[in-house]
Amino acid sequence: MANRAEALDLTALKDRLLRERSALLSRREAHRDDGKPVELDQQSVGRLSRMDAMQVQAMARESDRRRATRLMQIDAALQRIEDGEFGYCVACGEEIAPKRLLHDPAIPTCVACAGR
Repeated sequence: MANRAEALDLTALKDRLLRERSALLSRREAHRDDGKPVELDQQSVGRLSRMDAMQVQAMARESDRRRATRLMQIDAALQRIEDGEFGYCVACGEEIAPKRLLHDPAIPTCVACAGR
């Protein structure tokens, strides 16, 4: 693992992951109410406006789902750093290319396993 740590600046990658995690949590909190149910009162909101609101609601829910998925990926990568397993494919155990990890430190698999 020492060679892996020398090839990659684990402290910088961990800081990058923590910054991204913090930004995602902030965005989740800022958009917490975006996915709330749309009112059915068509007297105060027209049918097209309501459909627009429902579309915005669906997009907000999808954005929240993607944020949650990314948070899980980041948390898993942070755990791999703590466990000394960072930089190794979770599927086959081979080293992940440093350039791949520099592109996205939360990547859990090597290129070969990602394509399966």
